[in-house]
Amino acid sequence: MTPKEEFLEIFQTHIHREGSAELLDYLLNKSDFFTAPASARFHGSYVGGLCEHSVNVFRCLKDYLARPRTREVYQLDYPMESVAIVALLHDLCKIGCYKAGTRNVKNDTTGQWEKVPTFFFEDKLPYGHGEKSVYIISGFMRLSREEAMAIRWHMGFSGTEDNRLVGQAFQQFPLAFALATADMEASYFLEGK
Repeated sequence: MTPKEEFLEIFQTHIHREGSAELLDYLLNKSDFFTAPASARFHGSYVGGLCEHSVNVFRCLKDYLARPRTREVYQLDYPMESVAIVALLHDLCKIGCYKAGTRNVKNDTTGQWEKVPTFFFEDKLPYGHGEKSVYIISGFMRLSREEAMAIRWHMGFSGTEDNRLVGQAFQQFPLAFALATADMEASYFLEGK
């Protein structure tokens, strides 16, 4: 199964909220979500990387929340719809932001400069990272407060925000911590170079 097929299966199986069909239509027919990279030079920096990353985050978040210690000690029990929403849609802010191009890289073996394909980041709606994803989703369907906070703060302490705010968000909204953990696991372990 391709990442796109898996994404669609997860989305259509678990997300049934009012407006979700319109959001899925937007992703399929009016955006580059399924062909965009997840980043310009790091994890998922290839065509389709954004979709694959989103599916990986779903798997990691689902596994994290299913762990007995996580469920019992921290009492984290979220509907599968919420898990699918925050994992699959946390990076919608990257839609339309990556442009294909080339850059020069020195070949270590030959010592010659070579053009290699790359992506350049160009955000036409610079609204922030997590908050932009919340903004896009909210144009189609309503998020719970915890879902919105999880998506908003999914970058965790690796973002540019005041660390005190990140800590407060994680303490008040445990799904935010869980999503940030799943995002890092997918980015650094599953997709890292």
